[in-house]
Formats: sequence, C-alpha cells, structure tokens
Amino acid sequence: MSDPKVEKEAGSTEPAQAPAPEPEKKKREYKDFGHDEEEKPTHAKVDMSQIQLKAEDLYDKEKVDLETIVVEDVFKLLQCDENGLTDEEANRRLELFGPNKLESEEQNPFLQFLSFMWNPLSWVMEAAALVAIALSNGEHRPPDWEDFVGIVTLLLINSAIGFYEERNAGNAVKALMDSLAPKAKVKRAGQWREIESAQLVPGDMISFKIGDIVPADCRLVEAVNVSIDQAALTGESLPQSKKVGDQCFSGSTCKQGEAEGVVISTGPNTFFGRAANLVGQDDDTTGHLQKILAQIGSFCLVVIGIFVLAEIFCLYAGFRYSYRRGLDNILVLLIGGIPIAMPTVLSVTLAVGAQQLAKYKAIVTRITAIEELAAVTILCSDKTGTLTTNKLTIDRDTVRTYGPFSAEDVILLAAYASRTENQDAIDQCVVGALGDTSRARAGIKLLDFKPFNPVDKRTEITYREESTGKLKRVTKGMTGAIIELCTRNKTEELENRLEADVEEFAQRGLRALAVAYEELDSDDHEAEGNGFELIGLLAIFDPPRDDTKQTIDDALALGVKVKMVTGDQLAIAKETGRRLGLGDHMYPAKVLKDGPEPGSRFKNLDEMILDADGFAGVFPEHKYEIVKRLQALGHLCAMTGDGANDAPALSRANVGIAVEGATDAARSAADIVLTEPGLSTIVHAIRGSRIIFQRMRNYAIYACAVTIRIVVCFSILAFAFKFDFPPFMVLIIALLNDGTIMTLSVDRVLPSNHPDSWDLAEIFAFAVAYGLYLTLSTIALVAIAIRTTWFFDKFGVTLHNGAHQALDHNDPQLHMIVYLQVAIISQALIFVTRSHGFFFMERPSVALFCAFCLAQLVSSIIAAYGNWGFTNIEAVSGGWIGIVWIWDIVWFIPLDWIKFAMKATVIKYLRARHAAAVAAQTASEGVPMTRTTSRAASVHESLYSNRVSFLRRAARKVGFGQKISMKPEELQRFSSIQAARTGSVLARHPSRPTA
Repeated sequence: MSDPKVEKEAGSTEPAQAPAPEPEKKKREYKDFGHDEEEKPTHAKVDMSQIQLKAEDLYDKEKVDLETIVVEDVFKLLQCDENGLTDEEANRRLELFGPNKLESEEQNPFLQFLSFMWNPLSWVMEAAALVAIALSNGEHRPPDWEDFVGIVTLLLINSAIGFYEERNAGNAVKALMDSLAPKAKVKRAGQWREIESAQLVPGDMISFKIGDIVPADCRLVEAVNVSIDQAALTGESLPQSKKVGDQCFSGSTCKQGEAEGVVISTGPNTFFGRAANLVGQDDDTTGHLQKILAQIGSFCLVVIGIFVLAEIFCLYAGFRYSYRRGLDNILVLLIGGIPIAMPTVLSVTLAVGAQQLAKYKAIVTRITAIEELAAVTILCSDKTGTLTTNKLTIDRDTVRTYGPFSAEDVILLAAYASRTENQDAIDQCVVGALGDTSRARAGIKLLDFKPFNPVDKRTEITYREESTGKLKRVTKGMTGAIIELCTRNKTEELENRLEADVEEFAQRGLRALAVAYEELDSDDHEAEGNGFELIGLLAIFDPPRDDTKQTIDDALALGVKVKMVTGDQLAIAKETGRRLGLGDHMYPAKVLKDGPEPGSRFKNLDEMILDADGFAGVFPEHKYEIVKRLQALGHLCAMTGDGANDAPALSRANVGIAVEGATDAARSAADIVLTEPGLSTIVHAIRGSRIIFQRMRNYAIYACAVTIRIVVCFSILAFAFKFDFPPFMVLIIALLNDGTIMTLSVDRVLPSNHPDSWDLAEIFAFAVAYGLYLTLSTIALVAIAIRTTWFFDKFGVTLHNGAHQALDHNDPQLHMIVYLQVAIISQALIFVTRSHGFFFMERPSVALFCAFCLAQLVSSIIAAYGNWGFTNIEAVSGGWIGIVWIWDIVWFIPLDWIKFAMKATVIKYLRARHAAAVAAQTASEGVPMTRTTSRAASVHESLYSNRVSFLRRAARKVGFGQKISMKPEELQRFSSIQAARTGSVLARHPSRPTA
C-alpha cells in the first residue's frame, strides 16, 4: 500500500496532509477484527497450600489476580477441577460468596407502612393526637378520646392506602424483574445441567455458545472460534476474539463459537458488579418530588403556625378563653389545615402510574422518577445497543464495485466467503444481507474454506460452481490485506479510487470490507488461480433501530432535546446522528477537558455542551460529567444506556433508563428498566409521566387552597364571632376529602406538550385566591345566620330550640350547617383546579365523579341525622340542607372566573418576571437559566422521603430490616483494590484526558 500512497502524495496539492491520516484510519477501522496484544499470564504471589477460600484472599489483587494468572493456578486457588463442584460444595460457597446477582436492599413491609407517617406533615397530625389525649385534661373533662381516635384512624387509613398501592406497584416490578432472571449451563459433579445464574459460585465450570450471555466472570479452559461482544463495556460495535486462558466478563454476549470456563468471580465481585457499586455515591434517596413536597409542606406549616400563634394571643390573652376551649380551636387548625393525605395521594398517584407503565413493559425501580421524567428537558442516550441495534449490517446503498460484477453480485460472492454457521459478527452481517441466507451456499460446492485469523485478516473460500463446473475463489477482509493480495487489473487509478472510497467511508463512520475474486484453471482446489481481482467494497455499520428516528422526533415534539453520548468513534457518531435526524454537531470527549477552541463561537464549555448534538469517544466518567454539567445548568436529564459503562451516568441522571437487554449493572443503576426492544416506550413513559404530573399539580393547588380555606376561615370566625367549631367535625371533613382525592390518581387529564415544572409561586397564588374566596363564602353564611333572620324570613328554617337566628354563636345546628357548607364546596374545588378552562369542558374520571357524589351523600346524611352530643353538633332539617347546597352552587360558579382572572393578572406577571430573569441570565452569561434540579437534597427535604434513613437504621438495630446489599465499606473489603481506586478517582476527578 506504500507505493500508491507515495505516488498519490507526489501529485497532490496538499502532500503533507492528505495521506497522513489514511493509514491510521485504515488501521483503526479494522483493528478490532483480530486479537489485541495481551499480557502474558503470571503466577499468584501466594503460598497455594496456605491460602483459604475466602473473598478477602481471592479478590485482593496485591496477592492474587485471578484475571491474569495462569489457569492452572486458578484451579488451585479456587480448589476445583474440570469436573465441577459437588452440590454440597456449591451450596457452601453460595453461603460464603453470596448469590451471583446485584442485590437491592429490600424494605421491611412493616417499616414501609410506618414510613408513610414519617414526615413533617404527619408529625403535626401526630402532635395533634397527643394534644387531644395528653393535654386535653382538666376542667373536670376527660381526655378528648374522640379526636384522638379520629386522628389516628385518619393517619392509619392514609398510610394503608399508600402502602397498598405502592406494594402493588412493587410487586409488578418484581414480577417483571424475575422474568429477566438469566440461566446458565454448569457442570456439577461431572454432569452438565441448567440452573439460574444467581446460583453460580467461584470454582463452577460453565459453558456457553453463540447467542448466550456470559453468566459470570470466568477464565476460558476451552475455546472454539470464540468471539465475545463486550459493547456494554467499551461502547464499540465489534466483538473481541477469545482463546484459552482469556477472561470473559459477566454480561457480555457470545457472538461466535463455543467455550467452557471456570468461574472466578460472581455478583458484586465481577467487573460489572464493581462498576455498579461505583454509582450513586453522591446522591441520596431524596428525589425532585420530595423537595417539592417539602416546600409545599413548609408553606402549609407556616400558614398554620402563623394563625395558631394568632389564636393563642387573641383567644387566651384577648378573650380570656379557658384552657380547653382555646385548645379545641387550635386543634381545628392543626387537624383541618394539614394536608395529611399529601404524601399518600402523591405516592398512590405515582404507584398507579408505575403500574400503567408496566403495561408498556417498563419497570419503574424508583417511583419518584416518574414525576422527574415529566420535567426532563434533555435526554442523553448511549448509541450502541440503544439508538442502534448493536447488530452490524451491510449498507446496500453504498456498495462500491470495481470489476465486472454488480453490487448484488459482490454481496453474494462476499457471502460465499463467509461462514454459514458458528459465524462471527462480520460473517453474520454479510450473509444476512442476502435476505435468504440459504443462497450463501446455493449452486456451489464448498471445496476449501479459510476462516478469519489475525495474521491474514481475511476469509477465503474455494468452491466449484455447479452450473459451469468451474473452480473459483473469493476472499474478503481488511482493505489493506485484500489490495496487497490482488494482482489482476490492479492499476494506480484503481488504488486511488479505492483509497478515496475508504476515506469517504471513514469520514461517514462506515467500516470498509474489501472483496476480491479469482478463477482456477485446474481441478486442484489448492492450485494457484489466475490472480485476485478487486471487485467491490462493502460498507458495514451498526444501523439505527427501526423505531429510533420516530422516537427522537416524538421526543423533540414533546420539547425534549436528545443528545448522543457514545464510546464509539466521532465519525460513526456523526453518521448515526445524520441518519436519525439528530444532527452532526458532535465533539470528541477531549473537549470536556480542553474546553472550546480559542476563537470558536462558544464562550465556555457549558455553552458547547448545550449546543452539541452529541459526544463521541467518551469514557464512563465523561458521560457522568456531561449529565452533571447539564444538571448544574438547571436541566433535568434522562440518560439511556445498556452497559456497565453507562451505569455511573444512569445513576447520576435525574431519570436513568436501562434499555432492553441491559446488563445487571445498568439495570441496578437505572430508575426505569425497559424489557422490550426499542425506545418507543420512553415516549409512552414521558407522556404518561406528564399525565401523572398534571394530577399531582392539580392536587397540590387543591391541598394548599384547602389549608388556607380552613385555617383562615375558622381563625376569622373565632376572632369575629368567638365561633368554636368542633375539632371532630374537621376530622370528618378531612376523612371524606381524602377518600375523594385518592381517585385523582386515575383522573382523566391531558399531558402537556412541553416539559413540566413545579412553579410553586403559581401554585401558591392560585391556592391563596381560591382559599380566601371560599373563606368568604363561609363567613358570609355565618354572618347572615348570626346577624339576621334572613334565612327564617325567606325559607322558614330555624336553628336550635326554634331560634330564628344564631344569637348563640355556638349553636350546635349552626355548627352542622358550617360543616356541610365547608365539606361540599371544599370538595367541589377539585373540579376547578383540575381543569384549564371551564370545569364542565374537561370531563373527570368516573371514579372521581362517583367518589365526589358518594362523599356528598355521606355529608348530607350526617347533616340530617348526626346528633352527636360529644362533639357539640345537632342534625338540621332538609330545608337547611337544601339551602346549603344552593348556597354552595351559587358560590362555586365564579370560581372559574377567579381562575381566569388570576391567569390574566398575577400568573401572567409571575411568568413575565421569570422570562425576564432567564433573558437577563442568558444575556450576561450566554447560558439560559432554568431551575436547579440536583437529586442531592438537604436534611429538611429528605424528611419527606418515604424511605427515610432513620427508619432503616432503626430497623437494622432491632432486626426488622434485611440487609442484603453491598455497602461502601464492604465494597472496599471484598472487591479489588483497583475497583476502590476507580471509585475514588471518579469522585475526585469527574473528567480526565482521553489519552
């Protein structure tokens, strides 16, 4: 190849530049076809007779490196032989080393139930229960058992509903995960059998063949033409050849041949296991939703706290209330103001959403990820196996021909020169290009076949053409090797043309495969032919999945920017981006270290990352840093991937998505696991998550409005009329509200066409407007009943003992009237908060409507028959019930107009102010400002997480929890020193040079 290059160089206008990269590119394009240079095996630096079969010894790489020592030493160290282990020894080792899978920490059901009562909102209710039972003594009255029992019942009901729904979702997830359990062929006591991969132990003899997944890290003791796909590790498309003594990693796929090996490490000690344990070290269990819940909860607590203090000063200092009377008023605010159902409603909504996504074969392993997916603005995707099929294909449109044969003829002849069984990845894609694979041997008689080897870098077939009886020979392989072999019709022009074609393929990220042909004049198939002639050049690439382009288009339509982040070469990434419509503004990983070039249009690296369509040649830490930088800019990021190299970024991302066929390491790090091929499920998940988000936002506005409505309303009634509403009736209102609101989890709502975000200023503004308006509706009713005889004059209704007006401000029938009025219109508010236009334009779900009707029926029955002396209420006549219903309907109608007025004034102002802030930030720094979204949270926010660390620690101390996952300190002890160092380097240095 050197002479043509020199000749080309002599005639080129750019002699110093044109030829330099070419040999490098050719070598790069084809280097994966053969064996890599390998280190020679060593011996263990340990006394074989003294070593014990313990993880501490076997995985201490200062003493022993099971990955590189000679295989004979492996058998000695693992105290096994080629007949395999006995069942008894295998069981003993299973106890010693643990199962061969990445475990998760299972939560005790009892503690999961209690966790729904472990957050500041519940604490206030629990404090109210203690006030009712412990502080309500004195003045010759017994403790307030009714309110105590009511509060505890309310807490238990909310926890039970949340526990049931979340447990159901967890069971659905577990069922799908169990269906993914891989199998392994193992030799036990000299007999081959199939078991679950989780049962493998170090020292087991395993076998695998083409199409199998390697079930554990092993050293090969037999290898017949073995080729292993390690794309999950390297991100590259081509598999690696393996021979006896080589190591195979757990989770890689056998693409060719058959092999037997001895298991050297399992579970968390495998290569993938160690990678999985590097993820998630800087995050806690608190997600974005818990942070929002913390802020909403804080808003409610501050409102309640202000009015509780106001009541203490006003009622005790101003009105000189007795101890018990003032306490009852404070209990009304504590019980009625706290949105006690909020954690449960949101958990139920997410749990139902997880079950709905399971129908699309998407496993949600972190339930709050559903809410974060609705707000995702950028989707970072791995290429190999995610955007593409990870299955090499001949690009028929780019086949180059140089001889008398057509493109179809070249493909057919290349298929002749390919194996039809025990194929490697190249042979498989060439034969597959025929469509009908039987054509690869049809009409010919095979006389001799030379498989690919690292020295010749080509395959060759000699065959007899049955139609003519002539002997012919075809070879295919690396361009350099094939053109050197050709002697017939080889000209400088042909070589220049070939070089130009290979260069074009390289620039487009296509791997070139040359094909040559000769005829034999004799009947001896080993004789020399008339000389090989170059007849064609095939382009090999990893094609996009069928649904990937549509998925990306759908994601863009939903306002989600897609970026490719791949370990493959830049040219390949650009070509894939062009085919998918992603764009080709892609950069090598080194820019993450060096930053934009001087004089470029980017002021800084952040601008460059935001503009880029993708990055190529990245290592796991690069993927991790890209996600981290995007999050620092205020974006919520989703990351898709399938390999151990994706695991750190999957863990760091707000939503990590492991695609179908992902390794255990990737599935362990991900928040959502897809169990069907393709990415279309992601679009379903985004739409589904936005529906769920709308339900949660509707509830948040409702809950905050009810807090304002109860607290402000009953405080003003106490201040203005010394009105003492019974705390027990507030409990009844809360109980009926919760029963109705739970059905929001299945309400009919429309997803938005852009990423959702929690704009709490808008939520609180709507809540204050609705709350104050509803407060006015109740105060007006009470004021008319107390100050006038209007209701008696117009409708002939009376109060307690036939009174025409409530001269006694705490008339027990007036209490019942207020109860009914508050119960009806408070629940009706949900129909306003759930709709964007008029409430009657957006039909609610049947469940929500029926629950509302049932709750109002119960409220009306209580009003008609509830003569409960212990709580100072008395049943009212049907006339009063009708009046209250009409009163609430009249006051309900303007609520929609309040919503529209708020949107036209306050909400419009808030959005304009936010847009101005973003514009100012963009103008000054060049990078748009959005919202801060790191998953790491403060202690205050983490209090709202359902899986609180306090409960977990307590569980372990008393023996409730079942601790079965690897912890950092155990990782240091059981895994290799190399893994521990990798973890610390990743934590200290998010980026490093690619060199």
